[in-house]
Amino acid sequence: MDLTTNYLGLTLRSPLVVGAAAPLTEQIDQIKRMEDAGAAAVVLHSLFEEQIEQDELDLHHHLHHGTESFAEALTYFPEPEIFHVGPALYLEHIRQAKQAVDIPIIASLNGSTMGGWTDYARQIEQAGADAIELNIYAIPTGLHQSSAEIEQEYVNILKAVKAAVTLPVAVKLSPYFTNLAHMANRLTTEGADGLVLFNRFYQPDIDVEALEVRPNVLLSTAQDMRLPMRWIAILYGRITGDLAATGGIQHGVDVVRMLMAGAKVTMIVAALLRHGIDHLHQMERELRHWLEENDYTAIQQLQGSMSQLYCPNPSEFERIQYMRAVQTYHLEGHPVHPQG
Repeated sequence: MDLTTNYLGLTLRSPLVVGAAAPLTEQIDQIKRMEDAGAAAVVLHSLFEEQIEQDELDLHHHLHHGTESFAEALTYFPEPEIFHVGPALYLEHIRQAKQAVDIPIIASLNGSTMGGWTDYARQIEQAGADAIELNIYAIPTGLHQSSAEIEQEYVNILKAVKAAVTLPVAVKLSPYFTNLAHMANRLTTEGADGLVLFNRFYQPDIDVEALEVRPNVLLSTAQDMRLPMRWIAILYGRITGDLAATGGIQHGVDVVRMLMAGAKVTMIVAALLRHGIDHLHQMERELRHWLEENDYTAIQQLQGSMSQLYCPNPSEFERIQYMRAVQTYHLEGHPVHPQG
């Protein structure tokens, strides 16, 4: 049974990739366990733009603090560990991960502006990462910021990073663009080697007793698969970049669904947080079993088989599916008809 797939120019043993998640990828021993459990690649937890900015502020503070008081301070240079709190450790983590495992290590940059992205993209490449995932996390709130300006900022970040490195670069997108198909095509035309669908925005809660806004991280469920699966099916074969699915993928049959839609890889996070890293073994067994039961010898045989590549009008197809869904919904076992 051939499970190999190609993603971002990397040949992977299977489509089972561990997505970016801090609790899973911060320890080298955990990454080793992922490889042993069958992970084909690992996307490291993100290096945040705020960490890069803090790194620069700390450096400035330690270089200039006390220089007006003591002459000796003019030759003082702080030890690296004082100010390289996030980025330096992240780069070292890449080096250690590459030494520890044979599977590809994909770095993740998480930010919303140009910032120091290009400098750290170069350093990530030098540290040995196999690819970079740009997790452009931005929630526009400006009343006078147009959609065109927002889209251009994404393109500018991508182009700047692509110009700085020779590594393959994927962009992790949210689904909230006016025309996602146009944006996906634009990014791949501008050089994105792949798209990861989709980023899940942080949704805080309000504590009505303490009158505070508090974190409320909810793991994805099977329902979260529907949105990326739908858009991968729409985009497959129509854009040049590879498509990666993330969100709600729990079992081997979920991997099959995403491959049929057109994904090259499936990124697993919530299932491992719920069931542990060894759940990868179970997912691969389920995937192999389904393929054998349905007489497939390689996953390439089913990739994109349920996409909309040969649909003459995807927009019309989507509208018809919506009408069918509304007209066939059942309430407590009884069909609900449009007439009421």
